[in-house]
Amino acid sequence: MVGIVAADFTNPASIIAADKVYVSGVTYDPAVFFPGDRGTLTIDITNGNTVEGITVNHAIVSSEGIKITSRPYDSSTSIGPAQKQSYVFSVTADGLDGTFYPTFSLSFRDADSLFYRTVAKIENTPIVLTIVDQPDTFTQGKKKTIYAQVANPRENSVKNIILDVSGTGITATPSKIFIGELASGATVPLNFSVTADQPTTLHLLLNYDNGDNPHTVNMDIPITFGVDKKQANPVMSNVQVKSDTGIYHITGDVNNAGLETANTVMVTSLSPAVPQDPYKTYVVGALKPDDFGSFEVTFAATNAETIPLQLTYKDADGNVYNSVQDVKVSATSAAQKSTGLPLIPIIAAIVILALFIGGWIVYLKKYKQ
Repeated sequence: MVGIVAADFTNPASIIAADKVYVSGVTYDPAVFFPGDRGTLTIDITNGNTVEGITVNHAIVSSEGIKITSRPYDSSTSIGPAQKQSYVFSVTADGLDGTFYPTFSLSFRDADSLFYRTVAKIENTPIVLTIVDQPDTFTQGKKKTIYAQVANPRENSVKNIILDVSGTGITATPSKIFIGELASGATVPLNFSVTADQPTTLHLLLNYDNGDNPHTVNMDIPITFGVDKKQANPVMSNVQVKSDTGIYHITGDVNNAGLETANTVMVTSLSPAVPQDPYKTYVVGALKPDDFGSFEVTFAATNAETIPLQLTYKDADGNVYNSVQDVKVSATSAAQKSTGLPLIPIIAAIVILALFIGGWIVYLKKYKQ
């Protein structure tokens, strides 16, 4: 809102010339304040006269909600034809949320004053840090990825946005993410990986500037250990044992019942077994979810009823996992030690044959008589 109040001057030409002076620009920095923010108000004055210069001698801003902290302009200044003069005031937003109307006034030497009503906004709305996706649980030493998003619901842009990721016993990659400037209504996705050595708390600190005023957003994420529902889960099945001249052969399958790939799957026997060639350790390789592979291990063992088989694999980050399954070998070995025919069926056959022959002889004797 602009207007010029005419003074009681005898020269109407000066009043006409002053009437062609106008406010050509108003800039608040930042465009929208937080309560307590400091910034600047810049008023651009343009002399619309094409021939005559204008002399001004006083410029001031008055308002509630927006406090002017710099001195007013109280010295005479000449603005040439078609020239622009800028007046910069330091301000502080000392009001609460709302819209305020600071009034700028400019006094002319040969006319009265120009008044212009500006619009200033104070809004206590921070930018928003949101976790889009994160693991249900964490595993010690295993890298997990967290997906986040930064959104700016304010009416003005903010700048110098930096996310710091930290926590006791935590390795974050990256630990600092620079986003830069974010326009009003805009969002930006980001992600980072976390490797935890202990149950702890992950601290997220989002720093940004509104104008030259620093602001922060904090978020804490609890890091708890538990069973990873998506991790690989190799399981041995269809295990069979054979013995040949003191050497045991165990064959079977490994099925991946998990939702991630099991890398470098290996099977070997543990003490009291003594691994023997040709299959001291069997490398199954990588198993995708629902995939399977066969294995065979050979070993020697003395007076053992069960032998532990160890299954190891690696996740995508190189972490090693292992499980142990006991396999019974005593009954199988006893059965395999006898390489002849089964005795009980042979004895039964001999008895039946003897009875048949004896009966036949008795029958022949009776027939001859």
